[in-house]
Amino acid sequence: MKKQLIIIGGIVIGILIILFIPETQSTAHLLSVKVKKGDFIAQVYSTGQLQTENSELIVLPKEMSSRNIDLYEIKVSHLVEEGTVVDSGGYVATLDHAAVEELRTKAQEELETALNAYEDAKIDTNLNLSILRDELLNGLVDLEEKQLILEQSIYESPAVKRKARLDVERSQRDLEQKQRNYKLKEKQDEYKVFRAWEKVKKRQQKVKDINELFKVLEVKAPKPGMVIYSYSQFGKKIKAGSSVSRWRPQIAELPDFSSMLSKTFINEIDISKVKVGQTVTVGVDAFPEKSFKGEVITVANIGQVIPNSDTKVFEVAIKLEGTDSDLRPAMTTSNIINTAHIRNTLSAPLECIFSNDSLSYAFVKAGKSDYRKQIIEPGISNENYIQLLAGVDEQDELLMNTPDGADKKPFDGIEIYKRLMHNRADSLTPVDTTN
Repeated sequence: MKKQLIIIGGIVIGILIILFIPETQSTAHLLSVKVKKGDFIAQVYSTGQLQTENSELIVLPKEMSSRNIDLYEIKVSHLVEEGTVVDSGGYVATLDHAAVEELRTKAQEELETALNAYEDAKIDTNLNLSILRDELLNGLVDLEEKQLILEQSIYESPAVKRKARLDVERSQRDLEQKQRNYKLKEKQDEYKVFRAWEKVKKRQQKVKDINELFKVLEVKAPKPGMVIYSYSQFGKKIKAGSSVSRWRPQIAELPDFSSMLSKTFINEIDISKVKVGQTVTVGVDAFPEKSFKGEVITVANIGQVIPNSDTKVFEVAIKLEGTDSDLRPAMTTSNIINTAHIRNTLSAPLECIFSNDSLSYAFVKAGKSDYRKQIIEPGISNENYIQLLAGVDEQDELLMNTPDGADKKPFDGIEIYKRLMHNRADSLTPVDTTN
């Protein structure tokens, strides 16, 4: 009997071990962390590039913008080394003389052709009008002869008189027609000569404009400063051999180093957090020991797609405080944008918060081996932590992994979920503006 009791007791203990040990292991082997209360700082990190807020642009000569010059882009044949400090009027670059010389030769040939056409038009006009004037003179003589015959037919028969009268009328109509033709032809020839002369003037102006352009193919600095070359339409730095077009005439710039910007791009997930006026800590890769205070001054309203990607980014400009003689345009920056600073609030690592389609929740330890599946109201987040607005208290211990059997565990805090859904519904309800 005693032996049977021992066996039965062993079986019971075995069953209890099977029932309770898995639940103990379900939380004992999982990582956990306590909810903490204090200041919560949300930040957005990005890389960028330095540029000056203000600069004097060095562009193609204004003579190239003339409508008479059929030159829409030109190569840079030579330029000073980037970073060269120049005086006002100092040499910066040379544009392609050969292209302009070829253009000038062609324009001079066109001018010569236009001058020849103008002379031909004048000769043709004189010849045509001379012939018409002879025809007019012959018409006058013919009319006088017919009138004389009519006068002499006074003693002739009525038929002869009628014929003489008809001859006079016919001569008068013929003369009037020739006079009209002469005036019309005179106007046509005048216009022909005028158009030929206008073409000559246009060709003369073109030659003049090209000669003026030829004089300014050496590009000079408009003011003293350090030469920093611009980027071409293909995103590459201007250099010897690069082409510069009328529509993108910038060759270089003389930056004002007293005011520097960090130009950066923020992804569409974080851009809603970034606002004008937020403070920024700016680091420069070239000087890792230095950091600068900055402020967001512009945030783009329209995003742009990164090449070969579906990702959209938004341009953000950050103005640095103060000046530093070591800073140069195009240096790479690291930017920490402070998007929020909340005092005396609860927070926990991001790994502690789980979510499904409609709610966020956490696994809160309850004793050594149990836990509850708690609905929470999340706030803002940063790279590592998330603000907790409701559902947990300070010093609550949250699991950082999903425990076994969690999908069968019921949710606690349904009232939080109902409140969140109610607030969300209110925000989507149209406002009645009929009253």
